[in-house]
Amino acid sequence: MGEVVAAMAGVHAPQLLQRFAGEEEEKLAASRAALRSLGEILDETRPDALLVIGTDHMETFSLDLVPAFTLVTGERAEGEFGGEAFSRPVHQPLARGLLDGLVARGFDLAYSQSAELGHAFATPFRFVLGDRDIPVIPLLINVYLPPLPRSRRCEALGQAIAEVIAERDERVAVLASGGMSHYPGTPKYPHPEFAVDHWIMSRIADNDLDPILDLTPEQLDEIGEGELLAWFVLWGAMGRRAPGRVLSYQEIWHHGQGVVVWEPPQDSRSGDGGRQPDGTSGRLPFAFTQRGYHYYRYPEPESYAFNRLLRDFRDPQLRARYLVDPDGVVKEYGLRQSDIDAFRTLDIDTCVAAGAHPLLAWTGCRFVARDRDAGGATATAGAGA
Repeated sequence: MGEVVAAMAGVHAPQLLQRFAGEEEEKLAASRAALRSLGEILDETRPDALLVIGTDHMETFSLDLVPAFTLVTGERAEGEFGGEAFSRPVHQPLARGLLDGLVARGFDLAYSQSAELGHAFATPFRFVLGDRDIPVIPLLINVYLPPLPRSRRCEALGQAIAEVIAERDERVAVLASGGMSHYPGTPKYPHPEFAVDHWIMSRIADNDLDPILDLTPEQLDEIGEGELLAWFVLWGAMGRRAPGRVLSYQEIWHHGQGVVVWEPPQDSRSGDGGRQPDGTSGRLPFAFTQRGYHYYRYPEPESYAFNRLLRDFRDPQLRARYLVDPDGVVKEYGLRQSDIDAFRTLDIDTCVAAGAHPLLAWTGCRFVARDRDAGGATATAGAGA
């Protein structure tokens, strides 16, 4: 009988993979060390496979196709970040078993045999998995292109994953890659809701997950916690096994970085998953003011060409062409004059106001500006959420 033998969650910020000016290296080093300690849990539990639940930052998908949940079922999990490629073997029997079993349970998952993965997977592959010979199964969650899957739907997906695993023979470790409060590409980027992070950690420590799971995607957007949808899938898969143990939490100037592990209860027969909520941690320390998505909204179709160009600027050859012949490139993409005027500023907020998605404005403007400032040389440093 298969089982979930390890349940973990951890940050995947690009700053953990590359050095950026103005970052607090001591805090980043603490996050890296905590992620590496998750690898030690893999050594202890010796799983047959590692299910990595990651978030897509429009590195894998684009506005051409926006699936809510996508399982990677190819022979290898491959991708690139910051000029560094990675490739890990996929556990084929389990990937196919999850796909078939989840569809049979009413989850119409998308799947890909050739998905190009980003830093949500590069980070745990480097720091958690390391050189361990454990096959993976990547699962991508849409958290930046509304409408997003609901919180309880993500939990239900995790519960269905646990049911499929229980019918098989594999021992599976599950890792949620993402979080916590941050707002990349928006004016609120320097102002994460750290108090919300601490409230979430207090609920996790009391094994009181329902108040968090009751948050809507619109509310998660407002507090910068959209990537917790990956954690919600994990919580469904692991069940209420025990309070979470925080290995590290760092307040970076633009990002709350948490690393948490959930350990099996001492007596698995107790059925209560550990101590009960004490009810003393109070309410969420945040007054919601928005009625819908505020920071990451549905990209209007009239801005499709602009967003497509911004995403394509990940290609250094296109950036080089743009720096030589900007009029030719924007004509090729059919941009409106308002899009052209906005992008000429290379200002993220201006591009977002013109209709660009914040993440695409964030990467497109930064990549082109770096190449321009370097005299047209290829910029290899990554940027993201």
